[in-house]
Amino acid sequence: MREMTLGKSGLRVSAVGFGGIPIQRISENEAATVIRTAIDLGVTFFDTAAGYTDSESKIGKAIAGRRDGLVLATKSGSGTREGAQAEIERSLRQMKTDVIDLFQFHGISDMAKWEQITGPGGAMEAVLEAQRKGDVAHVGFTSHSLDTALELVEEEIFETVQFPFNLVTSEPADELIPKARERALGFIAMKPLCGGQYDDAVLAFKFLNGFSDVVPIPGIEKVEEIEQIVAVVASGAVLEGAEKERAEKIAADLGKLFCRRCDYCEPCPHGVPIQTAMNLHGLCKRLPPASIAGWVAGKLSEEGTKCTECGECEEKCPYDLPIIETVKASVEKAKAIMADWEARS
Repeated sequence: MREMTLGKSGLRVSAVGFGGIPIQRISENEAATVIRTAIDLGVTFFDTAAGYTDSESKIGKAIAGRRDGLVLATKSGSGTREGAQAEIERSLRQMKTDVIDLFQFHGISDMAKWEQITGPGGAMEAVLEAQRKGDVAHVGFTSHSLDTALELVEEEIFETVQFPFNLVTSEPADELIPKARERALGFIAMKPLCGGQYDDAVLAFKFLNGFSDVVPIPGIEKVEEIEQIVAVVASGAVLEGAEKERAEKIAADLGKLFCRRCDYCEPCPHGVPIQTAMNLHGLCKRLPPASIAGWVAGKLSEEGTKCTECGECEEKCPYDLPIIETVKASVEKAKAIMADWEARS
């Protein structure tokens, strides 16, 4: 497996990492098999988050006795010192490690969130203290907002940036990736398969192979998934000829429906959870059924009905997505999910 350096962090990682969201859906034994297979194949970078239910604990148990040579990355979405400190301590326990190799501020959607993090009593105080104690080695951030990410890469504290990057969400190649390179930040590509909406891993990773200093972290829950992805990444093959044309056509078609989670459409004046509705299909493929029924479909089946089709969201969407139509379809799907869940409970 080819390796790369994550920018000024100096962390050496495999050219493809392991995203920890989907293992929430499978048993501890199944997760251990998938994780250990990834390690056997040369994967050394594992990305998870405090908010991914039991993902951290499954990773911790699976890597017992195999911690050396691995880079563990996790995240906290808390904006407060107290919250971040508690999640850092929990992450260390869950992953059974003495150090978090890469701590990431999770999902900074706007600069107001950054001001909270860096203000008095903010999460930054906990992270800097964790670094002083040796509990955290390096610091990065994740975001879905391009404008926010472009501002945050200027911050000296950051050594990595994690942002959606794939065949459809290719906008970071224009400015964010070059700026990250200029600032010596490692670039971690979340959602390399469009959050579960792009099915052709060969085309997806041949596209990403064209960016040798970008490390994608596909969410993995099956052995055959990581085996296929590692084979493509290790080959170094890039999109060419007919494959490139096919990939571009699929991306163009999917791009008419694919939500980048930039949040420009939010907030809905009537309280509709637009982003949840736009991403329901991908969420159902990545999260455990209990989570879908508990806080995704349940919320959407109720609050999604508040849509008045005012069109404000579509006017604000920079990608001209059919939001109203998608919300309607997602609400019906959410209701069906809830009916099925209640029938089985």
